[in-house]
Amino acid sequence: MNEDAAVLEQYRESVQPAWIDYNGHMSEAYYVLVFGNASDALYEQVGIGAEYRQTHHVSVYTVEAHIRYLHEVGPGSLLRVSTRVLGVDTKRVHICHEMYVESDLVATEEVLGVCVDTVGGRGKEWPHRVAAMLANVVTLERPAFVGRSVVLD
Repeated sequence: MNEDAAVLEQYRESVQPAWIDYNGHMSEAYYVLVFGNASDALYEQVGIGAEYRQTHHVSVYTVEAHIRYLHEVGPGSLLRVSTRVLGVDTKRVHICHEMYVESDLVATEEVLGVCVDTVGGRGKEWPHRVAAMLANVVTLERPAFVGRSVVLD
């Protein structure tokens, strides 16, 4: 683990008009889309991007995710998502995303991903260079929202 691992390259995307719901703000489905795009950007950074997936029949499947919607996001907003790798083992990766509009935190997502052989459809160990890249960016700093569950008090 790397105590000094920084928040990874930030993903940016603008809210599209079609993403606005009947309440006048971004629909919940599009938070998932943007967070998924940010995950893809991470996987590209660590060497398991689209070309690698196509050539080697290896991908990452999300098997669990937890989103917190903190503030409404309006039409045309520029979204910025920062990503941290919280942990990695032989087949899994634990990441979190924080979504901002300007300096305001508007949503978070915590994700568990699994490395998968896309031909056989089963989990497999990370390719060595991907495992090394992921291990190199693991951070010990865990945001307070990590590990929370949904409960009705």
